[in-house]
Amino acid sequence: MASCIGGSAQGQTDHVNPWAPTELRKVLPIASLTEGVWLKGDLHNHSRHSKESSNNPEAKIISFAESVGMGYLCISDHDNHVNGDVAHNTWSDPEFKSNSVLLLYCAEWTTTRGHGTAISAVPYDHQKLYDVRDQRDIVVGAVKKELGIHLSANHPSGKDHFGYSYDMVDSIEVWNSAVWPKNANAIMIWDDMLSSGRKLTGRGGSDEHHGIPDTPDKATKNSYQATSNYVGTPTTWLFSKEKTSQAVVDALTNGRVSVSANPYAPRVEFYADLDQDGRMDMMMGDNAKSTGRPVKFRVQLTGNIAADTAYTIKVVKDGNPFMTLEAKGKTPTAEFTDTPIAIGRTYYRVEVTGPPTDYPQVPGSMKLSGNMIGLSNPIYFNFDPNF
Repeated sequence: MASCIGGSAQGQTDHVNPWAPTELRKVLPIASLTEGVWLKGDLHNHSRHSKESSNNPEAKIISFAESVGMGYLCISDHDNHVNGDVAHNTWSDPEFKSNSVLLLYCAEWTTTRGHGTAISAVPYDHQKLYDVRDQRDIVVGAVKKELGIHLSANHPSGKDHFGYSYDMVDSIEVWNSAVWPKNANAIMIWDDMLSSGRKLTGRGGSDEHHGIPDTPDKATKNSYQATSNYVGTPTTWLFSKEKTSQAVVDALTNGRVSVSANPYAPRVEFYADLDQDGRMDMMMGDNAKSTGRPVKFRVQLTGNIAADTAYTIKVVKDGNPFMTLEAKGKTPTAEFTDTPIAIGRTYYRVEVTGPPTDYPQVPGSMKLSGNMIGLSNPIYFNFDPNF
């Protein structure tokens, strides 16, 4: 008996895990931190082409987006309301036009296993994605790849959760609607995916359905929502190489993204100085090979800053609370230093709280968002681009 136990134990010590972390040989080059433009927008909106929507034609949504300075917009009507024929409904609507806002080609993929948003810079055959909604993930993933679209998991927890594999999506809606507290489970899922090696962009989306009625007689039981949750609650910021639809989709996929409570709230920016020479080398969404030496990180808030007020910055490392910082001043900035491990993955992201920013057009949203100002996407180390 003793010899059997000893042999078994010896066999276990000889085991080599073929999936154990090893030195990462190569990562993709980091793009410029200066050659680009910050664009804000909303990636989850519903017009009259979604049947449960009210008083919300596309012209009203787009005009509102223009008025609050949006750079891009994703009108993502439910595809099951038109049997998958989004191309001849949302996209063909004469109101689907703007001189200042980039209108992406989007639809909410609405299935028995949850919801996702399909996003494209150009029209695509959404009917193909709708038709495979009940097929196995391997089939859905193949169609998604064939169409060349960005697929995002919507409100991944709770009602209408996302029940498909996260291996076939490019981003996840970590902040759905103005109601920030209800997103805790979505954040948990995001951290789970990141910790397991998936470089998955976190984004926001208002998921608004109802506009302000033009006349009192057109009001519905849901009209009150228009003053609490509408375009830009929350707002997703993208650092795009240029103001084109394709550059916007690329920025979303690459993760140079942060989310703010509304269009006027401060934008969260997160950078890293790899060699501590005082010059930032990478930003949120970027991935670098760790040298095993200390890295200096910088968190900066840009935009409407509350005077004489400190903002609280929570740093999350590998899914766990790491440290809490404070920032104040005209351009609140905070820095910290840490050493990402040389072998194995590490990621850092931040969440910022502070005084709410006024959103006069949607005044009820401030109470729902509370003191949540915004969050960043991660800065990554040793994430395998071929994972």
